[in-house]
Amino acid sequence: FLTIFEKFDGAFAENTMRAYRSDFEQYSKWCANKSIAPIPATADHLALYIDDLSHTCKSATIRRRVNSLGTIFKLSKNPDPSKDPEVVLALKRMHRSIGRHQKQATPLTHNHLERLLSNCSDDLKGMRNRVLLQLGYETMRRRSELCAFRFEDLEIRRDAKPILHLRKSKADQESIGRVIPISTALGKLIEMWREKISARSGFILRAIDKHDNVSSSLSPGSIQLILNCLSDSTTTCDLENTFSGHSFRVGAALDLLKKGETLERIMIKGGWKSQDSAVRYLQQLDF
Repeated sequence: FLTIFEKFDGAFAENTMRAYRSDFEQYSKWCANKSIAPIPATADHLALYIDDLSHTCKSATIRRRVNSLGTIFKLSKNPDPSKDPEVVLALKRMHRSIGRHQKQATPLTHNHLERLLSNCSDDLKGMRNRVLLQLGYETMRRRSELCAFRFEDLEIRRDAKPILHLRKSKADQESIGRVIPISTALGKLIEMWREKISARSGFILRAIDKHDNVSSSLSPGSIQLILNCLSDSTTTCDLENTFSGHSFRVGAALDLLKKGETLERIMIKGGWKSQDSAVRYLQQLDF
């Protein structure tokens, strides 16, 4: 089945390809245990797969796997039973059995932002962390997009207002790009950070080791660790404490709603194409 994924190379983001491969491998292993050929797939087999997954997986995981398999089947010119009645009914059974609840990221609102900023140290890591916090909150980007911002993306317009060029995003896989206005304070902070690490170009966010050696980039997976360490910097880092890579997006969106911004403007700023996705975050607002 390697030839299937070879055809997909370059057409999808790296994270998407990784998810497709993982989901197909899980399905293939299940098929092997049942002595079933994974391709061509049948509606009955896919429905049975969903029934089995409902005993061990969350509903969001199951939906994602079915959607992944449907895309793989369809784009590899194989029968796609993911929308057949048997599969639809299996998904309905699954939802009635285990529900549709999906844990949302804890909002990193402005109040939390101020607290985390106050917990930043005065050393090199502290300055990097302040850049991360302000950048994440103001741009409302996903963690991979935050880590992809480069110093070259910062531009000062003729009216002296700074902007960041977002070259590519999850919702813009063809790199059409967009411009994101940021505050003058954040623009100056990024420039100070650039001077501090003597960087002319390259990624804005960078990893720093215990000897203050600055690497060329920061892994998206490190953002949750940094946020949660800052949230309880006086004691120990507790990863169950709450914050995740999506916390910036949720918190900033809720703050905008409280200020009276329309759903349309919040969707534009946060880069949401679907109202359902945006509303799911905004439902956390405590009126």
